[in-house]
Order: sequence, then C-alpha cells, then structure tokens
Amino acid sequence: MSDNASAPVSPTAPTAPTAPTSPTPLTLLGLGAMGTALAHTWLDAGHPLTVWNRSPGRSAELAARGARVAGTAAEAVAASPLVVTCLLDDASVRAALADADLTGKDLVDLTTSTPAQSRTRAAWAAERGARFLDGGIMAVPPMVGAPDAGGYILYSGPRALFDEHREVLSVPAATRYVGAEFGLAALYDVALLSAMTAMFAGARHAFALVEGAGIDEKEFGGLVAGWLTAMAPATASYADGSAAEDTTSPAVVEAGDAALLRTAQEQGVDTALLIASAGSVTGI
Repeated sequence: MSDNASAPVSPTAPTAPTAPTSPTPLTLLGLGAMGTALAHTWLDAGHPLTVWNRSPGRSAELAARGARVAGTAAEAVAASPLVVTCLLDDASVRAALADADLTGKDLVDLTTSTPAQSRTRAAWAAERGARFLDGGIMAVPPMVGAPDAGGYILYSGPRALFDEHREVLSVPAATRYVGAEFGLAALYDVALLSAMTAMFAGARHAFALVEGAGIDEKEFGGLVAGWLTAMAPATASYADGSAAEDTTSPAVVEAGDAALLRTAQEQGVDTALLIASAGSVTGI
C-alpha cells in the first residue's frame, strides 16, 4: 500500500519552529509578502536559498542577504533538490513549473488551493518524477518567523517525505501534519480560512451597524473582540455535538434573527450576511 493510500491519521500537534543541525539547500518560487517572509527565515537559519519571482524587482533585498536569484523558474528548480512554491494560485504554480525539470525533486506547494487542485497537482508532480507535499499556511506574514505568534503550516502527503524535510519546513513556523491523503492540508486550510472569513465579515457588519451613532469605536472594538473571544471555545462543539443542550425555543431564535435583520435595515446595512446565517443565532 502506498503512503498516499494509507489509513487516515489524526493531525499531529504543531511542531515548533526549529533550527536544523545542517544547512539544507532549497528553492523558493514566489516572493509576495508571504514568500518574502518565508525566504528571510530560511536565510536567517543559514540555508542556501535560491529564489525566483515573476517580478524580479522583489528579489533585491534577498540577494543582498545572500540568496541566489534565478532568472527563470526552471533555473531555480534546477538549483535545489527541495522546491517550495508560494504563488498566487494553482494556475500560477502550473505556469511557473511548465518548463522545469522536476525529476528527482521534492515539491512542497504552499499555495492556497482547493483539495481537488492539490490532488491533481500531486499526480501532475508524480508524472514528472517529483515527490509532493501539500501545504497550507495558517499565518499572516508578520507571524512567520515569530514562534510565539501562534501561526503554523499544515502538511499532507507521504509521512516519510514530511519527516525527511521536517526540520527545514519547521524554520518559518510550527508544522502540523494532517495525513497522508493529498488535499487534506488544502481542505484544513480552506475550512479554517472560511471560519476566519465569516468571523471578520461579522465584525465588519457590527462596525457598520454602529457607524455614525456617536459610539466610541475603539471601546466598541474591545467589546467585539472580547465577545468573540468568549464565544470562540463553543465552536469546538460543532465537531462532536458535545455542546450543552440549547434551551432557547425556536420562537425566540426566530424573533432574535428578525431583530438582527430589522436593525440592519434600520441602519442601512446590507443584510446578506444575516440572511445567509439566519437560524444560527441563539441565546437572544
């Protein structure tokens, strides 16, 4: 049985960033804000780093710090056995690697993608002679290289391949291995980002409601953060139904939802977010 077909495993606890015992040469494709942050951490740790970006101007600072700047993605891939991609989207990965020889390379894709795209990319890489790890970055650029910031990177694919590169992959942020099936890291990534997106959308809606009402927005911001923090632990109950029985009657829930909608209408705020989540608000 292949690694990719092995039984599902429970996600590992995050492994904290580490400083590898010996430098590992690697190539990084993509120097947006996240890619640049990743590059600095690997240079800080003493790794020989080759970089490539579609817009060459972004590489000057890294070159000054000792990174080798490749003229083409194919040249960058040829420079190292370990290749990391952190690009705009899955199509960008395909375009960047179109002319590259991946034979014998280990390809780690940290580009945000769908699970199906990650599975397709894994098969695509295997056809070209490469081993593949799917990754999902649960951090924003300032959190990269900051061990106490709480960021981490999800990985899925062959466990042996992850273990082989664990040290160097742990340099930018803690790592969390989520299973052998390609696409799992992407699924975790997008699911977590979906929860975050809804949270921020709710916060923006809340601020839109109070805009122009003479409310101290800084004070209100503290209330929003405190309320969301207090409610956050309850979200885990969606996994196993362990939440305490909700004694709120359907009629009360319906009335509460109606009040939210009417308030938004009175304040001139778009109700699309509330309509999409109608029936999910309790405790009103």
